[in-house]
Amino acid sequence: MRGSWWLPGVLLSLFAHAEVTHTATHREAFALPLPGMDDSQLERFFRGRSLFRQAWVIAPSRDEAVDGLGPLYNRVSCIACHPKNGRGQAPEQGEPMRSMLLRLSLPGHDARGAPRPHPAYGDQLNEFGIPGVAGEGRAHVQWDEHSVRLADGETVRLRRPRFALRELAYGPLANVRTSARVGTVVFGLGLLEAIEEQTLQAMASEAKADGVSGQVNRVWSVERQRVEPGRFGLKANQPDLRQQIAHAMVGDLGITSSLSPEQNCAPLQQACRDAVHGGEPELDAMQLGDLHFYLAHLAVPARRDRDAPQVVQGERLFQETGCAQCHRPELVTGQHPVFPALSQRRIEPYTDLLLHDMGDGLADGREDFLASGRHWRTAPLWGLGLSDRINPGSGYLHDGRARTLDEAILWHGGEARAARDRFAALSAAQRQAIRAFLLSL
Repeated sequence: MRGSWWLPGVLLSLFAHAEVTHTATHREAFALPLPGMDDSQLERFFRGRSLFRQAWVIAPSRDEAVDGLGPLYNRVSCIACHPKNGRGQAPEQGEPMRSMLLRLSLPGHDARGAPRPHPAYGDQLNEFGIPGVAGEGRAHVQWDEHSVRLADGETVRLRRPRFALRELAYGPLANVRTSARVGTVVFGLGLLEAIEEQTLQAMASEAKADGVSGQVNRVWSVERQRVEPGRFGLKANQPDLRQQIAHAMVGDLGITSSLSPEQNCAPLQQACRDAVHGGEPELDAMQLGDLHFYLAHLAVPARRDRDAPQVVQGERLFQETGCAQCHRPELVTGQHPVFPALSQRRIEPYTDLLLHDMGDGLADGREDFLASGRHWRTAPLWGLGLSDRINPGSGYLHDGRARTLDEAILWHGGEARAARDRFAALSAAQRQAIRAFLLSL
């Protein structure tokens, strides 16, 4: 089906994707700029890269441009949770969290439809605090395992995380909903930002097989003060890349910006609220713009071995099992609101950016705007084949529970149950072909 899909008024095969991809396969392959940028654009790209890799420091500091860490935080840099711009990793039992965090909320929604923060802990467990401010606590993971038997007799072990919250500094966490997240890849985000609302709505309204539907999340835009389609975040809870960046900066590092101007201190955390800050805001407009430019212009790794017989077979099976109903092979960007170079590009992200009910096995029970506790946004698959080279052992799915591609597929339920069951019924050689195809992405 490649090259034959229509999106509103445009035949995909008319668009070239060479200008947004590169062919590098080394360990920096997720950190390369979009081809064709001029010197001034590259200068801005590298300014943004420096900020993404920057270890922020506690205020006051001689280097006022990068102070303001905390008062509460998870890590001191963006790259800590997105190593080499790639995937984070779930901890093994007994290990501390290094590139995983734990979302928190009370049942229900706030006035805008977002999750309700806990009055003493906010919407995220921040493990660390600056001097004089106690970190909120520690999340310790345990893994519960069970076996799944495939049609040909092969057995696959699946694991699910279970968390114990300890050393809680601000009182008990009762009736709280939690959701573990590991860092995701950050290349290609500007291209996804350029997918138009009408494209999202068209995909959501298409007739699909096997009970697959798909839903556009509707979320609050801080900058434009209105409800818009969600594109970013594991539940598509952010409307654009700038807001995603600002939310991560304040939630993970405690760095405020024009879009997230308040420190990440819950109402009951008085020491946090009284702590010295690094300016108002701590991330200025130019820095936020540079981070946006950098993350929007990271090039996508090109597919490899596209014509290898096993890869061709795997691509066909990927379609036949129903995986491509949600992991859409091709999309066309619309007009990017800020960066023209990202407009009208044919891309191969293998996502529809829609919410899908993934069943009880992956459910976190935590609502997020229109997303229920069983909904997740379809994860893009581009660059998947380089993940183990760049981030060895990083795993898959929102919480890194899946150690292999087979495990990731077998966790799919809900709308993806029929596709999962077809995969489980394949022969070993057919499953290997699907793996070969996924590793070509």
